[in-house]
Amino acid sequence: MAKRISVINFKGGVGKTTLSFHLATGLTRFHGAKVLLVDIDHQSSLSVLCMGESGWEDAADAGKTVNEVFSSFVRGGEMPGTETIALSPMRRLASAGAQDSSRIYDKMDIVPARLQLDNTEIELTRTIWGDPVRSEWDKRTLICRWIEETGVDGEYDYIIFDCPPATKIVSQNAVAASHGYIVPVVPESVMERGVPHLKDLMERGIDAYLKALAPVGDPRPTHVPDTQLIGLAVTRIGVSGRTTSGYVNDHAVHIERLQGRVRRLGTQLMEPYIVDGIGVAETLTIGNPVYDRSGDRNIERTNVEIDVQYRELTSEIASRIEQLMP
Repeated sequence: MAKRISVINFKGGVGKTTLSFHLATGLTRFHGAKVLLVDIDHQSSLSVLCMGESGWEDAADAGKTVNEVFSSFVRGGEMPGTETIALSPMRRLASAGAQDSSRIYDKMDIVPARLQLDNTEIELTRTIWGDPVRSEWDKRTLICRWIEETGVDGEYDYIIFDCPPATKIVSQNAVAASHGYIVPVVPESVMERGVPHLKDLMERGIDAYLKALAPVGDPRPTHVPDTQLIGLAVTRIGVSGRTTSGYVNDHAVHIERLQGRVRRLGTQLMEPYIVDGIGVAETLTIGNPVYDRSGDRNIERTNVEIDVQYRELTSEIASRIEQLMP
């Protein structure tokens, strides 16, 4: 059985896609894991990152995206199969002339998204088939059903969902299928308020609603009634050599406050914190993880090796996932 994880935060710009990408490539590269990424954000940033612009466009034009999973309910048609999975998309790096580490990521696949997913979400919200209560269950467990009918749960070590910054039905589908969730955060005041609210929403909102609906719908073995908080990953923290903490003052203040908030939630911030560096954006522009650019001076920024940080954070996340799995 795959370990199924959602990377989620209902605030944008906190590095969800960047973390999803580096977690997946890190698990494959350093842990030998077979990983399936599922992009459920209509912006499709993860899809383009992994597949390249042309590869993503080809998949979208061919109807081989996660949209088809959700559209099957809207149309009342058949659930798509494994044809929605783009196999080993990172192989494109070799043909593009980038550093040829592409074969390292052969065990990483992706189900891409496309821009029309936002429209599909609207249609999904208003579509009802038969009993309205059962419809609510069915439309929130489409990902569970797809996993079960394709058998992909037995083919991968990890399935990672990159979620949009909203409490959409597509996000609820990911939560329904996930054993745990990771919350990327930037140390800001809004996160101090937002993290407790998000945890409460996951437990008393999404999980509770799904458990209430479950008795009226078809049993879904991959539905996880209580999705656990794996931890908070601090991303894009500003560094400064002139402060005691090593971080810019504003971020240092909010990190301390976040630590207190998170402790009251029964967990702690995961370490290391990922520093904000231009090198990350530069590597993502060509579809590389930072692990392939360790000699880049922008990756080794202010004596901080960002590739090492992501590798260590990946190991920390993997350890936490092992602890929450039965």
